[in-house]
Amino acid sequence: MKLTDIIESLALGAFVGCFIGLMVAVLISFQVGPQNISFSGVDIINLFFGCIVIGWSFSLTGLIYEREDIALPLQIIFQMGIGMTVLFLVAVYLKWMPINLGIGPIITWILIACVFAAVFWCGFYVYYYLLARNINKKIVNGK
Repeated sequence: MKLTDIIESLALGAFVGCFIGLMVAVLISFQVGPQNISFSGVDIINLFFGCIVIGWSFSLTGLIYEREDIALPLQIIFQMGIGMTVLFLVAVYLKWMPINLGIGPIITWILIACVFAAVFWCGFYVYYYLLARNINKKIVNGK
């Protein structure tokens, strides 16, 4: 693993983390009504840095996929386990997860987070699968 791989992973993690965080904020605004919600400067800063840390946790643990000696299901468990743990710790610390409202909202929050993680994981999986397929075609065809 090269330093450039780590830097690239950090940059991609920060970008994707911030993209998802902003997308969730926009979806919440649409659900509640944009005129009924306001985000303070502290909220925006917390969103920015929290999403970067969460993005880094998912992207850096994604380097496990470079290890061919570990089965894919174990790689997924490793990445999602660490990524989701960091997500939940940041969410509790920044009060994104409504822990004071009982177990129902917490379970809903966790399910939504798992759906987002699964959708993005599948998206990256399909992207890299298609990329590898195209590279293999070029190698076989000699072009």
